[in-house]
Amino acid sequence: MYLDRVELRGFRNYTLSEAEFSREINVISGRNAQGKTNLLEAIYVLCTGKSFRARSDRELLGFDRDESRLYAEGSSGGREHKIELCLYRGRRREMLVNGVKQKTAQAFSGFFSAVLFCPEDLELIRGGASGRRRLMDNCISQLRPRYAAALNEFNRVYEGKTRILKDYEEKPSLLPLLDEYDYRLAQMSAELIHLRSLFVDGLAPESEKIHAEFSGGEELSIKYTTIKTIDDPRRPVNELLTMILDHQQSHRQAELASGLCLTGAHKDDLEIEINGAPARAFASQGQARTAALSIKLAELELHKKSRGEYPLLLLDDVLSELDATRQDFILNRIGGGQVFITCCEDEKIAARTGGKVLSVENGTIFS
Repeated sequence: MYLDRVELRGFRNYTLSEAEFSREINVISGRNAQGKTNLLEAIYVLCTGKSFRARSDRELLGFDRDESRLYAEGSSGGREHKIELCLYRGRRREMLVNGVKQKTAQAFSGFFSAVLFCPEDLELIRGGASGRRRLMDNCISQLRPRYAAALNEFNRVYEGKTRILKDYEEKPSLLPLLDEYDYRLAQMSAELIHLRSLFVDGLAPESEKIHAEFSGGEELSIKYTTIKTIDDPRRPVNELLTMILDHQQSHRQAELASGLCLTGAHKDDLEIEINGAPARAFASQGQARTAALSIKLAELELHKKSRGEYPLLLLDDVLSELDATRQDFILNRIGGGQVFITCCEDEKIAARTGGKVLSVENGTIFS
């Protein structure tokens, strides 16, 4: 899949700008705070329907702007597509694919997919569990549309149950609702846990193979973990549901006492080890960076296996943190699909990639 052209109007610091891309490597160059990451963010939003930096559409609007328009032309699955996203201050967004309005972000995001690596992703290895769950959620949502719907429902029910646990003493009328929320949360957790386990079954061996090449022989291992009553997360969803309900029952009093939801897919994590030692505690900065990049490169391969074509690869200012040998490894592994790399003007990455160079200055793209 490829994006051939984008047009940005009122998005972040882009008043009005457009760009045409190479179907191979595109190097986005410029000084800091000119809009390089904003351009990658726009591409990611057009692919997935959501930002990797903002929580609401309002944050994506330019200063003193009430609306924004993102437009792209490209191809996926052997077909040409035109996608358009209009954002507004104070009302719902509009999403169109080939001139047809899309009712949900899931429908809008089914035409293009993207794998992003940004500096914050270095925390995949040494940061908290939420970042590793986000890794799973972002990738699986693009590969399995029903996952995104299940995740949205899980988050809605989780927030509702949490409010009950925090407020039931002051509002006792809420307590009878707890059983209903428990069961629905268990249903959604069972589906998420099952799909996450299947995803990690594919991600782990691919990551381990890439990491061995990348690091010169170090061993990476990735294991999916969830609540203790589940002995095998690959079990059918109906069996997982029973195990989750058992866990809920045994933790009911603890939840009421603490005001916290102690059972569900929000407790999941990935145990990552390097040479048999927990990476979160013992990995060096270089080891963490190599492991995180290996996982992202493995994502590319999972997309290729699932959809028959590579997704867009977005690399936001990550090559500058690598030595020349590791830069070469990354650049040699990303062939076959379309790539977007941001870098500062004084870096030599553009010349080494042989890709098309686009310069960004104060929200304007020059090629």
